[in-house]
Order: sequence, then C-alpha cells, then structure tokens
Amino acid sequence: MSHKVTAKVGGAEIHIESGKIAKQADGSVTVQLGDTIVLVAACGSSKPRPGLDFFPLTVDYREKAAAAGRFPGGFFKREGRPSEKEILTCRITDRPIRPLFPKGYFNEVQVQTLLLSADGENDSDILSINGASAALMISDLPFAGPIGAVRVGRIDGAFVANPTHEQMESSDLDLVYVGNESNMVMFEGAADEIAEADFLEALKFGQESVAPLVAAQKELCAAVGKAKREFIPRVVAPDVMAEAESIISDRITDALLIQAKLEREAACNALKDEMAEKLTEKFGEEAITGFMVGEAFYSIQKAAVRKLVLDDGKRLDGRGYDDMRLLTSEVGMIPRTHGSGLFSRGETQGLSLVTLGTTDDTQSYDAYTGGPSEKRFMLHYNFPHFSVGETGRIMGPGRREIGHGALAERSIAPVIPNIEDFPYAVRITAEIMESNGSTSMAAVCSGTLALLDAGVPLKRSVAGISIGLCTRTNDNKEIEDYKLLTDIIGWEDAFCDMDCKIAGTDQGITGFQLDLKLQGIPQSIMEEAIAKAKTARTAILSNMNGCLSKEREEMSPYAPRIVTIQVDPSKIGELIGPGGKNIKRIVEESGCEINIEDDGRVLVYSMSAEGLQVAKECIDGITAEVEVGKLYRGKVVSIKDFGCFVEVLPGKDGLVHISELANFRVKKTEDIVKDGDEIWVKCIGVDDKGRVKLSRKAAMEDRKAEFSDDEDGDKPASDDSEE
Repeated sequence: MSHKVTAKVGGAEIHIESGKIAKQADGSVTVQLGDTIVLVAACGSSKPRPGLDFFPLTVDYREKAAAAGRFPGGFFKREGRPSEKEILTCRITDRPIRPLFPKGYFNEVQVQTLLLSADGENDSDILSINGASAALMISDLPFAGPIGAVRVGRIDGAFVANPTHEQMESSDLDLVYVGNESNMVMFEGAADEIAEADFLEALKFGQESVAPLVAAQKELCAAVGKAKREFIPRVVAPDVMAEAESIISDRITDALLIQAKLEREAACNALKDEMAEKLTEKFGEEAITGFMVGEAFYSIQKAAVRKLVLDDGKRLDGRGYDDMRLLTSEVGMIPRTHGSGLFSRGETQGLSLVTLGTTDDTQSYDAYTGGPSEKRFMLHYNFPHFSVGETGRIMGPGRREIGHGALAERSIAPVIPNIEDFPYAVRITAEIMESNGSTSMAAVCSGTLALLDAGVPLKRSVAGISIGLCTRTNDNKEIEDYKLLTDIIGWEDAFCDMDCKIAGTDQGITGFQLDLKLQGIPQSIMEEAIAKAKTARTAILSNMNGCLSKEREEMSPYAPRIVTIQVDPSKIGELIGPGGKNIKRIVEESGCEINIEDDGRVLVYSMSAEGLQVAKECIDGITAEVEVGKLYRGKVVSIKDFGCFVEVLPGKDGLVHISELANFRVKKTEDIVKDGDEIWVKCIGVDDKGRVKLSRKAAMEDRKAEFSDDEDGDKPASDDSEE
C-alpha cells in the first residue's frame, strides 16, 4: 500500500510517496515538486564484500529525455554516459548522506535516482537529495537521517525557498542547503558577491526551510519504515590494535610533524611497514590482513593528528591555526596561449590556461529540467597523477574533477563581463601541478590570473581558501571542543572533520562548498569559519594583485580580435543574402569569422586588423541606410528620360531627376551622364515609401572648388564649361 506525506516549502508543496513503485528495493520513494518527479531507490548488500577496506556507497542520478517529452540528442537515440549535470547531481546527493552511515559498515549500498517527469520550472537536484534521505530512512539500512535539502535564492533582497528557473534569472544567490533537525550538513553554490553577513542569513533561512522536509520524512518513516538491520562493524581486533599502538605510537607524532609532504609520507609509510611486519610475526599472516594493517594505522594517525591540533596546539606543517602557507603568483609564462596564470599555496599549485573563442564556441547541452541550455564561460579542471607523485590509470575526467571544476567555474563566473561588453566565449583549462589540499581554490586563483593576463575585463579578482575543523565530541556526538584551521593541507582534510571552501572578491562571496565528516555542525561554528575565510581571502587577493591587478591592455597576438557592429534586425536577411551568398562572400574576402545574433549584433572575429576592416566595410555597405544631407560617390545604373538612377550603397540606389543633374537646364539625361559613370550626389530626401531622392547639382555646390573632372573622375557626356 502506498503512503504519501507532504511538506510545504517556500509556498509550494513537495510530495514524498512510497509503496507504489520499485517495491523490491530496500527503500524507494517518488518526490514531486510541481510536475517534476524523481524516483529514488536504495539497496544494500547483506554481507560486506571480502577484502574491501572502504565503504562502497554508489550514488547515481540519471535524466531520461522522455521525462521532458523529448528525444535524446546525438546519433544514437538513447541515453548514454552521464552528462555533467547528472554527475554534479550525483555528487550533491552523495556528499550529505555519506557521513551518516556508521563507522565499520562496509556493505555495498546503491542509491539511484531517475528523473521521471520534468516541468521545465523546478529542478530535480533538490528532489534527489530529499529522496535519497527518505528512501534510506524507510529502508532497513543503517542511516542516521533524516536530512532535508532546499535551494535558496535571493530576489530583490528577499530570500526565496526553491525558486523556479524563471525566478532564478533574477536571483543573485544560488545556495543548495542541506540540514538535519538542528544543524547544517552540507551546502554549495554561487552568489553575485554576497556579503558575509547576508550569506549567514541565507544559511539560517535554509535551516528554517528544511524543517518541514525533515518532519515529513519522520512521518513517512513512522508509517512505513522498516526495522534497521543488524550488522557487525568491521573493526580491528582489540589485541591487534593494542599491539599496533605499542609498536609505533611513541614515534608517529615525530613522523607527522615533518613539514614536507613527501618526506612525511615516506616516514609514515616506513612506520606502517614496520608495524605490519611485527604484527604478522606475532599474530600470523592469516590473522593480519591488509584491512587490519590499514585500519589500525589510519586510526593511530588520526588520533595523533587530532591530539596535536586539539591538545598541543600544533599543525602538521608547523603553522598556527590561522596561518596560510607561502603564496606565489605568476602570469604570462606560457607564450602561445591567450593567457596563463600560475598560483602556488605551499605544496598546492595550479596552472591555468585561457582560450578565447567566438560565440560559436559556446557550450550547448540538453536541459531536460529547464534552466540555461548553454554557457559561454567554462572551466575544466584536471588532476594528473603526477601532482601527488603517483602513477595510475590515465583516462578522462572523473566525478571528482568535474565537481572541482564546477566549483571553481561558478566561483569565477559572477565576475566575467557580459557578452555585450566582451563578446567572446571563454575557457579556462586548470591543470593541477602539485596537490596538498584545496586544489579547487588554487584553480580559482590561477584561473583569475590567467583571465587578467588574457585581457579579460573582470569586474574584480577572485580568490578562494579552505577552512578546516577538528572537533572533540561526547558519547552523544555533541561537539565539546574544536579548532578551526585556515588553509588545510591534505592530511588535515583526511584526519579532521570539515572542508569548507569559500571563494570571492574583496566585495563579497562568489562560490562556496561545505563537506563534513560529522553528522552536522551549528551555525555558530560556520560564522567563525566564514570570518576566517574572509581574512585569508583578503591576503591572497593582495598577493595576486601584486602580480597583476587588472586586465592587460593588449591581448595576446594569438587571440582573435573582434568588432561588434549593430545593425537593424530587419537587415539580417539582407546581410546574409539568398542562400547565405552575401555573408559567405564577406567571409571569403576578409578571412574573418562572422556570427550574427538575433538582436542585430554582428560579431566579427579576425586575427588581422586588415581583415576586420574589410569585413566592417562590407557589412556597413550592405546594412547602412542612405542619410539625408550626406554626399555619396555612386555609380549610374540606369538612364531614363526623366533622369538617372545612381547606386550609392551596395544594393541601394536613388533617383537623380533631370532637373537635379546640373545647375543649368538639361535637355537629355545622356548629355550629362552615361550608364556606368561614377558621380558625386547628395541625398536631398527620402519619401514615405523609402524612395531616395538624389541631386548631382547639390553635390556640385557642396564640393565647389574640389569638384573637377581631373580630381574625381566625374566625366559627363557633354561639355561642362557652363558649370
């Protein structure tokens, strides 16, 4: 039997229903907002996979074109590999639920979301998060939920819960907030330089907005939830753990305090090998598995790191809690790219390369759930194995790389000039050269430097930093003590509790992402973290500005030049010509690339100034209108008894009446001009039907002394001596 609960959020109702579809899953629900519906199903294996030393949680989200009543794009009319939107929705669903599974649980869990219906107004990512929590809650899987998710926008200064795509066009904030009954669990998104105080208010609004969703899931679980399955946590045997501690606990701290990353890793690995060897000697090879060695060593490391931070006031590389690592910035080191920037923060280093292209290079994609279907600014992040001194399978970007790139991209996007001011497509390729914590924020910094080096007129420079957290909790998992850590390194991320990334300008926040290993943190801690992030960001911006504070006046000689010509939209067809004849001719003659927008903007891209000038003159010639009072040198194209027609612009001619051919009485038109003659004329009027009236006589009077046969080649058929 199906059961439905409803939560009212932001003036709209979200319906969660179970027991109707996918009943063989351990837990399944449909979640509906408007006419957008997702199915979320959760399943877990009954036994852990042998030899596994990590929690195998897989979260997958897929969009079906049928949900929007469309066919998939591409040659094969079937959905294939996941799109970037699908991958980002997988990640945003995975990250808040992962820390809510118990330690020592190694059974495989899969959470799958399918988009069943898309109304084009309400996005499905928020529904996927809420559905994952609800499906896990009513299942027998050990999940410490529920959590609720909401999107927060800000329109005309007022916060809005779950705004539609149309409303988001007017919003200066896009915050995805996830919380439990009392604390925040995760957030991510972007903003148009929102002030720190306003951002904190947005987080508070988000926490208030998720309350109905948490309550609805509790109601659903009470009605149809299953008893949670029993499981035996997979942990290291107490006697093995005690022996491991006796072998290395007196030396692990000294190894951890080695400042250089690779040297520290080598010292710790040597201790791990020694520990494994001695444990095997004592307990035998069958008893000491790879899992036991790895788990024991990780536990000892973690305890030692947390003791150093919380009790001894020490960080692994010797810094104080608020100290950043050494900062260096450099630009212009890669000669053939359109812009390049190198940013280092200790042993984290990002190299970004900028490519400028035409509007034809804009990225288009299917948008089944609505919202934008193209973007002209892209940041692609790559994380090669050598950045951490390792080897591995070399392949395309994984989910992590796509997620990190999206975070860096949305952090910089608010300062990219609009297309009217800078009509280029812009791509940043962010290559991580070294990694020791928060490479996505290094990509923000190096990407900003590269954009300025390319001559992109950014509104302001953007920098980012990560703030960590180390806590001590009681038996009820309540935080009793904590330390915030500015600019965390990789091992502080691994052994501590939070990775909070905040990016922005000197005016406000532009990008943010919070990930926790805890089940939630109070807003008071986040207030402190955001304040520390602002202080650090200010210092980073100062370092970057010391290298390059504004865009270069001269672009790279290898970047395309552009001229924007505004024409009357009614002239677009004339400019293109029949079968594209006119525009093809201009492209061939000028060597330029030309894009014509519906609003009448003609974008001309060229690598040479000469080509730009040729294209501009051709376009002006076709689209220009004849102006009253202006002189033109035109060609006689038709002789009549009453005068002649003269082409003054390509495809545009006017009549010179016989009375306007000369300042004396003309008996025959042929006495003054012949077919094909080039003469000076003046526009003396345009009637209500668009017919142009020209005068050779008026042009002669205006030109006066300059008007002569030798100078201008105006050669009438008869003697002009009377003139």
